[in-house]
Amino acid sequence: MNQTSKRKIEQLRICAEKEVEVRENCFTDVKLVHVALPEVDKEEIELKTEFLGFSFNYPIIIASMTGGHPETRRINEVLAEAAAALGVGMGVGSQRAALEGEEHEDSFRVVRDVAPDSFIYANLGAPQVKEYGIEGVERVIEMIDADAVAIHLNFLQEAVQPEGNIDARGCLTAIKEICKAIKKPVIVKETGGGISYAVAKKLHDAGVSAIDVGGLGGTSLAAAEIYRAKAEGDELSEHLGNLFGWDWGITTVESIVECSAIPFPIPIIATGGIRNGIDVAKSMALGADLCGAALPFLKLVMESVRADNVIKRIQEMGEELTVAMFLTGCKTMMDLKEAEVVITGKTREIMEQRGFFERVKRRKRPAS
Repeated sequence: MNQTSKRKIEQLRICAEKEVEVRENCFTDVKLVHVALPEVDKEEIELKTEFLGFSFNYPIIIASMTGGHPETRRINEVLAEAAAALGVGMGVGSQRAALEGEEHEDSFRVVRDVAPDSFIYANLGAPQVKEYGIEGVERVIEMIDADAVAIHLNFLQEAVQPEGNIDARGCLTAIKEICKAIKKPVIVKETGGGISYAVAKKLHDAGVSAIDVGGLGGTSLAAAEIYRAKAEGDELSEHLGNLFGWDWGITTVESIVECSAIPFPIPIIATGGIRNGIDVAKSMALGADLCGAALPFLKLVMESVRADNVIKRIQEMGEELTVAMFLTGCKTMMDLKEAEVVITGKTREIMEQRGFFERVKRRKRPAS
């Protein structure tokens, strides 16, 4: 077993069993304005949405979680069963372990075997894209017959890992090369630190097809490193995890607004603290096109390795979203993008300082 594979199962267990969610939920600063006369039949509300040319029955994707260790095969199998049953998309975890050892490929391939018609995206970190190049990206796509590939940015986690890859030079150039060479859509995703306007603009200019904001607000992989550091007696990494793991980054709410503000905006996936259908509704109203979650589904699978519980939870989120849409007078996802929102607290203060709050106000002008 290579070191990457060992680390994958350690991180998975930590996320399922330990406290790894950040201390503040940015969605509490966002309020959807109640519409007392919605003039909508709740039974006619439509949750279907389009993303990168694919149709989803819910505006929800099962975000990247795992793969690369024998014990993760069954988890990916169950998650893929849920995705196929509900008509939603799914991403696999980083496929680095499979590039380092072919014996780990099956833990990823099982996803396509179980969900032959679902939207599935491959996944590789920016440093590995730089290392393995176009050939490596083509290999991870082929491995699962992926519909798209995500290049993840996790330098916050890497910075607190003793074995982390902390050479970020040349990553943007590598992303540009992949966008030019690969025929599949390229998604760039953060993993808990969020994406700012400036970075989103660079990614757009590089040719990426979509951005997953991966904002501060949900699971902190940097915080997960605290537990690994404790087990290994690494006091410095434990200290760094505690210092940076709980509140460093750009929140999901801020990231959605900043990424949607770039000229010629591209599709946005909101991940980072999406825990229910109201969070989905708020994200869509702020400018997201799709929402992803990982930890809520992972915990269900780790408790009982079966698809039923994941299916039930996604259906519940769909009903929660439907109620939120009904109470804001929205019949479709396009309507929801025009729903009126109020932003308060620290989120508003930050957005005002950075010059994005006025944009939200202009976009959400009340109907006459």
